[in-house]
Amino acid sequence: MPFKILKKQELVPAIHLMDISAPRIARKAQPGQFVILRIDETGERIPLTIADFDRKKGTITMIFQAMGKTTTQLSTLKEGNYLLDFIGPLGNPAHIENEGTVILVGGGVGVAPVFPQARAFKEAGNKVISIIGARSANLLLWEDKMREFSDELYITTDDGSKGHHGFVTDIVKKILESGTKVDRVIAIGPPVMMRAVAGVTKPFNVKTIVSLNSIMVDGTGMCGACRVLVGNETRFACVDGPEFDAHLVDFTLLMNRLAIYQPEEKIAFEKYKCEREGCKC
Repeated sequence: MPFKILKKQELVPAIHLMDISAPRIARKAQPGQFVILRIDETGERIPLTIADFDRKKGTITMIFQAMGKTTTQLSTLKEGNYLLDFIGPLGNPAHIENEGTVILVGGGVGVAPVFPQARAFKEAGNKVISIIGARSANLLLWEDKMREFSDELYITTDDGSKGHHGFVTDIVKKILESGTKVDRVIAIGPPVMMRAVAGVTKPFNVKTIVSLNSIMVDGTGMCGACRVLVGNETRFACVDGPEFDAHLVDFTLLMNRLAIYQPEEKIAFEKYKCEREGCKC
């Protein structure tokens, strides 16, 4: 059954929001889970973390950055268009309970999947400290939504155009060095950012969780494409994760595997652009 796009919005340059009609998925969705979608019969399957869900309206909210062939094609769809496949919720839900003080770190598009966790941790009775970062102020996502469910909200930008001039790790380190008792840190964003957060929290022995964006195909653990090394054990991000103990993740292997198909991805993207523009490939 095709899945209708009910809302389409460009939040910041190249980053888009979509609300998809998927009542059965919305009834079961939890923070930390993801969906796998396919645009049409010739399209590839791609995973996207659930940014929000509305059980009453029966909708799933996705936020994605137009980077390669499929996400760029997805960004051209409009309200009223349909997706051929939309499967979920997949993966294990985030572990949410009243732990005390929780720091949630979102980098770039990672702010989107951090949001439902911030809301859930706040509703569970935690003190929520949120840190969101982007390259510049015009690329910051969901500041107002994050502020609504945060006891403290810190903003960082690489160029200093808003908030702290620097990285999210600067704020994490400052909070930990202040002596504030932090019971858990959740970081979602580019692998290099998650690795940096893990490096900051490890000396303080603070439990740190990251959501891994490894390459996926089926999302059910059968293909093995999403394998990652956690504590020297091979795990599958789709069924064992996507969340893992940051201090045990082999981030170097993760980033190497994420780059493995870059040549093919570049060719597919160039071919797609060529076809759209009507030129000869």
